[in-house]
Amino acid sequence: MRCSDVKARLGAQHEGNLEAAIASALQEHLASCDSCRVFEQQQRHIDILLCAPTPQGQRSQQPQVSTDTIMRAIQQRRRITQQLEELQQQQQIRVKKMRKMGAASAALSVFTLSCIPLLFLTLTMLQTDLAVKMLALLNGVIDTCMILAQYLQTGLSLVTRDNWIFSGFAFAVVVMMGMWLRLMRPPKEA
Repeated sequence: MRCSDVKARLGAQHEGNLEAAIASALQEHLASCDSCRVFEQQQRHIDILLCAPTPQGQRSQQPQVSTDTIMRAIQQRRRITQQLEELQQQQQIRVKKMRKMGAASAALSVFTLSCIPLLFLTLTMLQTDLAVKMLALLNGVIDTCMILAQYLQTGLSLVTRDNWIFSGFAFAVVVMMGMWLRLMRPPKEA
């Protein structure tokens, strides 16, 4: 038997598909040829490293992944995806409700605030003595508002007179708006 035949039949011996007469001739050649013996040992070493079955027929234990395990993993991933979609839909519904409620409350507040001066105007035209009594009751409140307006006017003139203070104030407002926009952005998906 030649070395090339031995190297070709070592795989068949390894799988156990070799006839007894050829197997004995192969063993005799391996006993006499050093290079074929070294090649056979290298093949065994590679088989051991790759966890392939050894020539004695012993099989190494490899972790087996069954189709049931794969199907369970797919179903679990499908459930998680479905839960994420449901959460996203709930969030979108909440945002739509908040938009409707926000728009309605803004319209109501604008309507109410615009009706107050009209109410006072009609009240002063129709019942002037009642309007005078109300203004007398609100005299302290009006005085307080006037004082606050004067302080505000002084503060604004101080801020606008010095460009550095005005720039710092504008920067602080921009930073606060940026932080607010960052906090109010919709959450990202996982």
